[in-house]
Amino acid sequence: MDDGAGAVVKSAFRPPWWLRNPHLQTLWVSLVRRGPRPPLRWEVFTLDDGDFVEVAWVDRPVPRDAPTVLFIHGLTGSVESVQIRSLLQVMSDQGWRAGCFHFRGSGRSPNRTALGYHSGMSEDPRAILRRLRQRHSSPLAAVGISLGANVLLKLLGEDGDDAPVDAAVALSAPLVLRLCVDRMERGFSSVYQHHLLRRLVQQVKSRPVPISPAELEACRTFRDFDNLVTAPIHGFESAEDYYARSSCRPFLPGIRRPTLIIHAEDDPFFQPGVVPSPAELPASVCFELAAHGGHVGFVEGVGRYYCDSRVPAWLSETLMG
Repeated sequence: MDDGAGAVVKSAFRPPWWLRNPHLQTLWVSLVRRGPRPPLRWEVFTLDDGDFVEVAWVDRPVPRDAPTVLFIHGLTGSVESVQIRSLLQVMSDQGWRAGCFHFRGSGRSPNRTALGYHSGMSEDPRAILRRLRQRHSSPLAAVGISLGANVLLKLLGEDGDDAPVDAAVALSAPLVLRLCVDRMERGFSSVYQHHLLRRLVQQVKSRPVPISPAELEACRTFRDFDNLVTAPIHGFESAEDYYARSSCRPFLPGIRRPTLIIHAEDDPFFQPGVVPSPAELPASVCFELAAHGGHVGFVEGVGRYYCDSRVPAWLSETLMG
């Protein structure tokens, strides 16, 4: 293991004075922001268990040796998520081959098995990243957002020197799932929980699961849902077992690829206790901590978004010199 030579550094992100509230930062993205809609080309990847996942690529010609970046979406997200569409456009404009990986059940078609996805399901993106590594000899990067960031960091820590990417970025990763679930049950954060939970329930209804619609509709919290659906279907003893085994923070010391983590102290999905100490971070990891930013917000002003510039700049500097 690494001796913990990483860093927690102060982010350069600064919100305008009128947009410092964490809920405004969080809700601005979904209620106000209008991202681009790059043309897409879909690719289906069959998995070893006979099910499949999909990647939506920006449909633009790129040189054979162009670097590749794969985005991994958050809970109930997809290529329709405005943050992903914007970053796909930015990376494509800079000459990258850019695509969005979709977890099972999040693409265009219902999946074939009862398996869905969860915060620790690193197997599926790993399989696709390995295939992309075999396909292209040029640099390969991955960017995870929220739940996708937790999955990506866990994958990197599990694989260490064998991780199938050259660099990675994680935006608003949960880090410690139990603390995040606790936070989502309190105050205004419960509004986000209610919205996401309704979408999760609808997703599960489209899968061949041995759970009745009435049982699904009775879920009031993520903990209810994870005890009913996530844990039994994906091999965990309980929701608490799932949270303990799937949180990415214990995996951070094993990361060996250059990795940037962007996190806001005021994220309404999380608690301050999720932030790791520098001693937990290997030299390959830079943990960029902002005082403000909400959950995957980081809005610098009308039409200006920190991650749209920071992510491509860091990846280009890290991989392209």
